[in-house]
Amino acid sequence: MVSFKRISADFKVFSVGYLRNKFGLFFGLIFPVILILIFGAIFSGDSGTVDIYAQNQDEGVYVPGGVSVNFGDQFLIALNESSTIRVITVNASENFADFLAAHSASDGIVIPAKFSSDYTSEQPVNITVFGSPASSTSGIVSGTVNGYANYFNLQRFNGTMVIGVTPATVNTEQTTYIDFLIPGLIGFSILTNPMFSLVNIAADYKKNKLFKQLSLTPLTKMEWLIAKVLFYIALSAAGFLLMVGVGIFAFGAHVVLSPWLIPFLILGPMLFASLGMLVGSVAKNPETAGVIGNIVTFPMMFLAGTFFPLSMMPEYLQTIARVLPLFYVTEGLNNVMVYNNIPNAFIDIIILGIITLVIFLLAVKLFKWRED
Repeated sequence: MVSFKRISADFKVFSVGYLRNKFGLFFGLIFPVILILIFGAIFSGDSGTVDIYAQNQDEGVYVPGGVSVNFGDQFLIALNESSTIRVITVNASENFADFLAAHSASDGIVIPAKFSSDYTSEQPVNITVFGSPASSTSGIVSGTVNGYANYFNLQRFNGTMVIGVTPATVNTEQTTYIDFLIPGLIGFSILTNPMFSLVNIAADYKKNKLFKQLSLTPLTKMEWLIAKVLFYIALSAAGFLLMVGVGIFAFGAHVVLSPWLIPFLILGPMLFASLGMLVGSVAKNPETAGVIGNIVTFPMMFLAGTFFPLSMMPEYLQTIARVLPLFYVTEGLNNVMVYNNIPNAFIDIIILGIITLVIFLLAVKLFKWRED
């Protein structure tokens, strides 16, 4: 039987030891805040192919000879042939702003209903470009659409401004890069704090026979691991409050705070504490454990949407990212805090819960008090 009294006792002992370790406390709470201060003060200028949603409401126009022409389609085809944008079409019957929010996206294009008729009659017509300064890809989308609008104007009207661009946002409060950065760095903290710590603890305890000594106490393997998981859940919650507070008060960030964040702040630390324990348990020595831990951790840091949007990555890297557990933490946090997209966040919670349960049970099964 699991004893919550023993779990509580081990939790208190471990917490006191951790809080006395200034090095661990720095990387657990202060380092993510330093990253927010650094990245929050930097303007990002990424480049690459960006996936964008586009809705063509253009009704087309008949030209001499009775032929129907849709210049809206031609404009989107031209954009899709560029090296910077890949167009994903959306049905004209959809509410486009709601569609973007439901798909956790901020970038998009809407071609208006009278685009072809206004274009051919040289009447000013505007393409609506959705984006957010919080997204590093919005500048790419806006710049590319402006470039092709100028190209169309030059081709037909010798540069006379007929096609213009109207900016729009899905959520007008999301106006800073920090809005997207905060969820990513919370995910980064949820990954690194328990992962690196438990890898080192498990390997060091094995080397120094401390697990063998613990086996002589009433404490069970599962109770020991649960105590560590609870500590890192508490540490992640403290880090979350600290990072959100700095983002809001230092940079005026606009993030949605919701009870739907709680599952990610519980499942995330549980997953990576278990994964760290699993790596430390199967490694032969602390040196090997550190190498394996880095091999497992570093790809997740940079491929799971922590610092860079997935839409900027090649398709094969996006596929790899969706296999990484951290992806479902960062995507879930973004869905709740940035897009307020609860249905997608719920899917992330289910997937994350399944992965966490599997890793936790594997860690308990393969974790041994004594070496064979």
